[in-house]
Amino acid sequence: MLKGLSVISMLMLLSACASFYEGTYEYNRQFEQGNLEQALKSLRSSSLYNRKHAQFLAHVNNGLLLSVMGRYEESNAYFEKAYIFGEDYRINYAREAASYLTNPTVTIYKGEDHEHLMLLYYKALNFVKMERYEDALVECRRLNIRLMQLSDRYNSPERYRRDAFIHNLMGIIYQANKDWNNAFIAYRNALEIYEEDYMRMFGVYPPDQLKSDLLTAAWNTGFKEEYSFYKDKFGWDDFTVSKSSADLIFFWHNGLGPVKDEWSINFMIRRSGDAFVFFNEHLGLSYTFPVANDDDRKALSSLEIVRVAFPRYVERPPLYSSAVIFKDDAVFPLELTEDINRIAFKSLQERMWLEFSKALIRVALKKAAAHSARKEDEGFGALIGMVNAITEKADTRNWQTLPHSILYTRVPLEEGTNTTRFTMRLPNGSEEDHSFTYRAKAGQTLFHTFTSLETRVRGR
Repeated sequence: MLKGLSVISMLMLLSACASFYEGTYEYNRQFEQGNLEQALKSLRSSSLYNRKHAQFLAHVNNGLLLSVMGRYEESNAYFEKAYIFGEDYRINYAREAASYLTNPTVTIYKGEDHEHLMLLYYKALNFVKMERYEDALVECRRLNIRLMQLSDRYNSPERYRRDAFIHNLMGIIYQANKDWNNAFIAYRNALEIYEEDYMRMFGVYPPDQLKSDLLTAAWNTGFKEEYSFYKDKFGWDDFTVSKSSADLIFFWHNGLGPVKDEWSINFMIRRSGDAFVFFNEHLGLSYTFPVANDDDRKALSSLEIVRVAFPRYVERPPLYSSAVIFKDDAVFPLELTEDINRIAFKSLQERMWLEFSKALIRVALKKAAAHSARKEDEGFGALIGMVNAITEKADTRNWQTLPHSILYTRVPLEEGTNTTRFTMRLPNGSEEDHSFTYRAKAGQTLFHTFTSLETRVRGR
């Protein structure tokens, strides 16, 4: 009876593993095609997103979709749920133990580090759209605190520990509030992080718009020495602070972020006393695990090679390579301020050693369980071995509707009606135009977000 229940449980897990992305495909398809109302229906009717183990993904997908639809209050309610989920997350040890005998998809998905940060960016952006600047700044500060908490778990000096874009956004918000002193500090912090971290880790350079805003903030604060210092540093001898009646901050969410896929490595196994060494000479990988139980040692001693599955990201290159805004006779190029794609790769890389260790332990325990079952019943042991092989899967869950990258620019506006043309360019030189009209009040800063979902390589 116990054996029968075990087999049924295994087969149920197999079904769940196979159907998770099949069940969410309709939502992703509707979202990528821009059918937002239908995407929302698909998301909320999905039995898989309504399960506890996908709660975080349900919250952030609801939040992002509602944000794109302009339903900012509802969006922030979902993002706040996701934030609280991250703060209150506790390991379910029963599910964790089950994951070692099956695969990680049976655990509650806790979210990748950068996903917890991006939900706070969207909260801040929603507040900005509602002109609730102080609330937006609170979310920016929460993001910085959350990033410090997450990065403290890693020892690498190359870890992602400061976010340049969020400091840049804080400067933009302070400037919109005419708080020039705090704007200067935020812009200066952003410049430092771009120069010291982003250039090296992500290949992202300080945007010229940031440099211009930093000089403008220094000038309006009365920091003449700093103003001269940064003019010399940038080599902008001819720069002068220009005044406008109003401003437009235009954010372009370009493309879609990476999707998780699975890759596997074959490891040879060698016994060393009471420990076992998993190694792959081709990749230069070697891991040693002590094994206290004699039966487990015997089970592993009979093995020569095992296949272990790991998660990896696959980039979805955006269709459009650049964009500009035309207003009257002026041209304003959009500049890269945050490369979410590269940050996602970095976040997974930082915890990859933990992934390796957990995956190897998982395979070892599954093999030992099959060996023990085979001692009692050869047929049942063989079945367990077959199920183990099939269930050896990586956790490929992730927030798939994030943008690939964020670009931006500042456009000076006149009081009253302003007409602009937003032009996106493809690598082959062809263009796609969108016209926008803005009505601005004197001293006002308008915020506009344009989302393009097209990719050059169709993701999952």
